[in-house]
Amino acid sequence: MFKTWRSKISDQGMADSNSGDEKPYMCEDCGYSTAKRTDFFRHMRTHTGEKPFKCDQCDYSANRKSHLDRHRVKHTGEKPYMCEKCSYWTADKSALSRHMRTHTGERPFKCDLCDYSAALKNTLDCHRVNHTGKQPFICGECGYRTAKKTDLSIHMRTHTGEKPYKCDQCDYAATRKFHLEIHRRKHTGEKPYMCGKCGYKTSDKSDLSRHIRTHTGEKPYKCDQCDYSAAQKSNLDIHRVTHTGEKPYMCGECGYRTAHRYVLFKHMRTHTGEKPYKCDQCDFAVTRKSILEKHRAKHTSQEANPSCEGSVGTGQP
Repeated sequence: MFKTWRSKISDQGMADSNSGDEKPYMCEDCGYSTAKRTDFFRHMRTHTGEKPFKCDQCDYSANRKSHLDRHRVKHTGEKPYMCEKCSYWTADKSALSRHMRTHTGERPFKCDLCDYSAALKNTLDCHRVNHTGKQPFICGECGYRTAKKTDLSIHMRTHTGEKPYKCDQCDYAATRKFHLEIHRRKHTGEKPYMCGKCGYKTSDKSDLSRHIRTHTGEKPYKCDQCDYSAAQKSNLDIHRVTHTGEKPYMCGECGYRTAHRYVLFKHMRTHTGEKPYKCDQCDFAVTRKSILEKHRAKHTSQEANPSCEGSVGTGQP
């Protein structure tokens, strides 16, 4: 097929190259047309699967040179594009453009069926399915349906356990690329997302969105059975079980049941004795983060009042 379409356009392209606004190069597979021969060649690779641009350091290949250029910086670690508003750095110029919208609030992608707008095109694409309701991609294991093929591919990893995105500094692995990107910032200490109201910084864009709601009071997650609303989806999920009474998570040791997976994890520590939350100023350890935070306050209050009785580390009465 590849040779066939190359030979077909050779004469046609030369004859129509000066035809003004016409688009003489047309794909016979899907109807795509363009005025540029180079664009046509690039498009045809989506059908043929041809990836002529090869990385000289690994087996990666791409159908566009720009994709290969972006890939190569993974080997060099170079990040030449810097945000002037915060400490965000990136290897990709287009990623910097997208990042800048977190500061400007620009939402250039508009829905043509309602007043919704988005900072990213793929976010708009996800929104549009709300109008059509179409979900043609279905999981054969559990019946999960989605409007996007990529979402189904990601979902299938919950069944297969596949975690293709590996950290090169520790043994962490993730099912999604953006989870790995967030994780890597634990090694670098990078916190590119900053609140314009209070200066709060975070490594996770969604975490910043949640934080902003503490200023705006926005509660976008609504219960469909009562007037409850929440700033975070996880809080809405917790609330919903008050309507259903369902408790699907059970302890295999004692039969304890709960509506929430994270509650079961906490409960299991009563059996295992695990105390994952450790004080960095003494040898105190505890099963719950909230208890550790209360304990830490003892250190901070004693630092503020060193003459108080029982000061940590002094051993003095």
